[in-house]
Amino acid sequence: MENTVESKQIEPGTPVERERSTIEFPYTDLDNAVEVVRGVHNAGGTACEFDELAAHLNAEAKGGGFRLRVNGAKTYGLITYERGGRISLTDLGRQLIDPQTERAARVDAFLSVPLYQKIYDQFKGSLLPPQAGLEKSIESAGVGSKVKEKARQVLLRSAKQAGFFDVSADRLVKPTIRQEVAPARDQAPEKVLDSKSDQPSNGDVVGSGALHPLIHGLLLTIPKTGTEWPSQDRANWLTMASSIFKMIYQDPSGDEIAIHLKKAQGGSTSA
Repeated sequence: MENTVESKQIEPGTPVERERSTIEFPYTDLDNAVEVVRGVHNAGGTACEFDELAAHLNAEAKGGGFRLRVNGAKTYGLITYERGGRISLTDLGRQLIDPQTERAARVDAFLSVPLYQKIYDQFKGSLLPPQAGLEKSIESAGVGSKVKEKARQVLLRSAKQAGFFDVSADRLVKPTIRQEVAPARDQAPEKVLDSKSDQPSNGDVVGSGALHPLIHGLLLTIPKTGTEWPSQDRANWLTMASSIFKMIYQDPSGDEIAIHLKKAQGGSTSA
């Protein structure tokens, strides 16, 4: 099944034939290709027959619209197919059906189209020209004059679906894909100390591997720097700390240290 931009039979030497596109591009947008990939996945996992895919897409296997959709998915680098009628997902197609890699796969699929890669390289990060100017660039890239408008429409839709307009609506900017790794279930997240208050800041968590939970709770009871903290409360805090230390740490000497208050010179009380 040949992927051409003309669906009708064209006599060699006619003006239309001479205007055929010399660069590959799809007639269907990226979301349409994603539906094809999901249809293959639902029908057979990583591969299926043409008629099985058509059934999942609620289409006629021999219909021109269905074949345009299949050709489009192939142009995006998402599927391959054999003459016998078997359609298989590529590595990129398998990445696209995985929620963790779908965004990156959409970007790669968009740039897998020769026309889109060429237009992206030409206007990367720059302001896109108006409709007429963009179609002129598309035609210069090798698209036939009779289909340049259709090519422009599909290109812009696919660019949006791949995230190239997330930063700006009038520039092709390649999305930045950050890999998000979920923490292990048995690993507690970490908590940082607020440099202004010297206390664990709200919304953060302390790593259970660094300090015992009782010490975490003890630290949470320390008042903010610069605020009042009566000496008796400090002594109570130290007594509580001593009890916690005795509970969670081993002391080879076996000695116990009692916390007492004594009156310092000048009337202040110290522990």
